[in-house]
Amino acid sequence: MIDSYKHKGQRKKLIKELRSKGISDEKVLEAMERVPRHFFMESGFEQFAYKDQAFPISKGQTISQPYTVAYQTELLTPRKHEKILEIGTGSGYQTAILLEMGAKVYSIERYRELYLRAKSLLNEMGYQPYLFYGDGYKGQPTYAPYDKILVTAGASDVPRELLDQLQNGGKMVIPVGDQFGQQMMVIEKTEQGDTEKHNRGSFIFVPLIPGKDTNNQNP
Repeated sequence: MIDSYKHKGQRKKLIKELRSKGISDEKVLEAMERVPRHFFMESGFEQFAYKDQAFPISKGQTISQPYTVAYQTELLTPRKHEKILEIGTGSGYQTAILLEMGAKVYSIERYRELYLRAKSLLNEMGYQPYLFYGDGYKGQPTYAPYDKILVTAGASDVPRELLDQLQNGGKMVIPVGDQFGQQMMVIEKTEQGDTEKHNRGSFIFVPLIPGKDTNNQNP
């Protein structure tokens, strides 16, 4: 894995573009400038790594558009040492951004192939997240409650299990809708356990699918 001066220059241009599109949280921008996005893509598609667009990886999934990653992260406001549950590890790129910001990340992926690939890559890069192959709709109750929850796929509704695993005073960022588009919802849980919802714009994500994929799974 090589992160050349050319790659770093391309990231600087990308960060400038994200600023022009309204991303203002410097901690988010600094984390994204440090993480080599091209590590998370196949080498043959490296030329697309620093374009502000989503790109297919495998299993019908994508590495999200950098703007979307930045926007969701900015809404989540990760802080050092916070426990964050991520639903949908995917390539591992969003996971790396959260780790760069000092969070303690627990991430779930329903596709075994993606889970294994992300685990290997993130470990090789020196990160130590807690990764799980499982059902994102059910979260990871063993380590709950979480300070923040980030969902990186479009849900038809807000899973009750995830709300139950969110700490009082915590926050969840989740796209909610159907296959034609979702609304980015910020759900804040009060100290009393009530929830307040805020709509933060329209997006299109791959769907959040219940259960875990068991096709082509090795014993």
